Amino acid sequence: MATSLSNMFFKGLANRSFGRPLNGLFYCTRYSTTVSNDSDTHDDFKAANKLEGSGISLANVIEQDVKDNPVMVYMKGVPDLPQCGFSSLAVRVLKHYDVPISARNILEDVELKNAVKAFSNWPTFPQIFIKGEFIGGSDIILNMHQTGELKEKLKDITSKK
Repeated sequence: MATSLSNMFFKGLANRSFGRPLNGLFYCTRYSTTVSNDSDTHDDFKAANKLEGSGISLANVIEQDVKDNPVMVYMKGVPDLPQCGFSSLAVRVLKHYDVPISARNILEDVELKNAVKAFSNWPTFPQIFIKGEFIGGSDIILNMHQTGELKEKLKDITSKK
């Protein structure tokens, strides 16, 4: 029984294409790659900070994210694979309303994590912005859902379909 369950699980993973966006959504996340400073690693494959020297600050990136995305979530993980229970809860509540969710994975960049904290003046994650307004974390989003306030806030955001 256990063998057949694990075989079904691995067959399901093998049939899934991870090279394209999940559920047709594109997320504002960067893919995580860890490259050692090993002398055997060619310069073309070493990690590079694309913002460095570009004149763009992380505060500008966050401001643009919040402005351009009706629902923006800074979270641990990505919406289809949250890396903590609070981020998972926030995503589940937001998905209930069938709105497009844009997200950045704060676990991939400590500087981004600190910049988001400074931008919102809020210490914990996830951090949810709706229509440019900082809402709060998963507890606040859940409370808004339970009182009907979230439905009202999201009513004019076009569904992802």
